[in-house]
Amino acid sequence: MNEFNLETRVAAIAAILADRTRARMLFLMMDGRAYTATELSAATDVVPSTTSAHLNRLLAENLISCLKQGRHRYFKIHNPEVAELLENMMRFANGEYKDIAKISTPKSLRFFRTCYDHMAGEVAIKIHDNFLANYWITDNYELTPSGKDFLLSLDICGDTQLSLRRKFACSCLDWSERYFHLGGSLGASLLDVFLKKKWAIRQLDSRELILTESGKKVLKQRFGAKI
Repeated sequence: MNEFNLETRVAAIAAILADRTRARMLFLMMDGRAYTATELSAATDVVPSTTSAHLNRLLAENLISCLKQGRHRYFKIHNPEVAELLENMMRFANGEYKDIAKISTPKSLRFFRTCYDHMAGEVAIKIHDNFLANYWITDNYELTPSGKDFLLSLDICGDTQLSLRRKFACSCLDWSERYFHLGGSLGASLLDVFLKKKWAIRQLDSRELILTESGKKVLKQRFGAKI
């Protein structure tokens, strides 16, 4: 892509994100779930025809994907790169260097929430730090032999490191806490196992995650993280 086309593309994406309703739709999808147009229409308080127009613009710029299941169509964030872009924008808009930014974020979201398809907030930061402290991953976010054993103990296959479609693991700057949590396929796998084993429970109308009592025990006993 030449420089002129790149500038045009950036300007087009910026114009899409400049609309508050479209931004609201994208923020709703940041919990990693897929939504129907009807659900998005109700959540943004706009009529269905306007919702369809907004969704078509988001689809045209590959910011979201449409999944068809029977007669129903569901919309979700297109890929992790789009989610990372939105997360960075949230962090920037919230004031990267202002101490009050952390205070302005609801306490429940600061504590534990989803960041697209992985975990974020104070809990996720402790998990990230303990993966490094226990040398389950290297400073370059590569899986170690002891890390592979640990993941297998959680019923997570370490062979996800071999995936060519996505990074195995990476740091993701937490926009409310300003420390790193785990992204990549490792972050997604950890969220999946936390939900499957009922260590965490999703809130239906929010990105907030509820840490269960069994989840607290697992964090302390398996991850060495004190909450």
